[in-house]
Amino acid sequence: MSRLGFLAILLGAFFVVTNGANKTFYDYYSYLWGTDHFIINPQGTEVQLKCDKSSGAGFRSKSQYAFGVFRIKMKIPNKKTGGIVTSFYLTSQGDNEDPSANHFELDFEFFGTTNATIQTNVFMNDSGHREQAFKLWFNPAWDFHTYEIRWNPYLILFSIDNIPIRVYYYTVLQPYPIVPMYVQASIWDPPPEWTWPGPVNWENAPFIAHYSDFGFDACPAPTADIKECYSDRYYWNNLSYIQLSDHQKQVMKTYRQKYMTYDYCDNPSTRKLECAYENK
Repeated sequence: MSRLGFLAILLGAFFVVTNGANKTFYDYYSYLWGTDHFIINPQGTEVQLKCDKSSGAGFRSKSQYAFGVFRIKMKIPNKKTGGIVTSFYLTSQGDNEDPSANHFELDFEFFGTTNATIQTNVFMNDSGHREQAFKLWFNPAWDFHTYEIRWNPYLILFSIDNIPIRVYYYTVLQPYPIVPMYVQASIWDPPPEWTWPGPVNWENAPFIAHYSDFGFDACPAPTADIKECYSDRYYWNNLSYIQLSDHQKQVMKTYRQKYMTYDYCDNPSTRKLECAYENK
């Protein structure tokens, strides 16, 4: 190996370590919207997003990324209501793009605060409709919990507190996100036509979501050329991260059987090709 090649690998490894070492908001994210509904403590270690009748709020990563392990600690509002969406997600959409347009997106979303149910969704250059929902085994408003999305060229894995709950595999049969994406978080009030999350109880407003532990490990992708991000010097592209161990598969199977309350694969109107092999 040349000295230059060795140096490149060393720098890549150093990047991965330092990218997860400093976990303040300012190193990874910036304010996106919400004016005074966005609140950050002086140390930059916790953000509060507030939602009331006038506005919600959100933040977004400073850069776009292609592949990595994206995580955050989140605590949803503790006041009872339906409707309000508290989220952590990756999206290929940039500024001033139509949110209803086809795009790539990987979601953790809470709809309301009353039933401790979280929804995951996957958009594959379309409008999504790959929802899987889970009744959590804890109260997500009482304390912080870690929500993680592992995304590499082979799979997308959703985990909560290191427990895998959903996997989506790459296949040549359909689109897969191989484009740069932002990391975002937000709280907002859905449009009136979204009746299924239930009504918002505005008497309990404001609703405040808390976020902390902002560090994540990922490959920066400032342009559409992401070939560098396929490198196996990034740990999430190595063998132990591009497949699930037998133990992980068993844990995921157990939690899905016990806590999953909705699966688009069980609905004939939403079932898609990947349902034949997803979460195996």
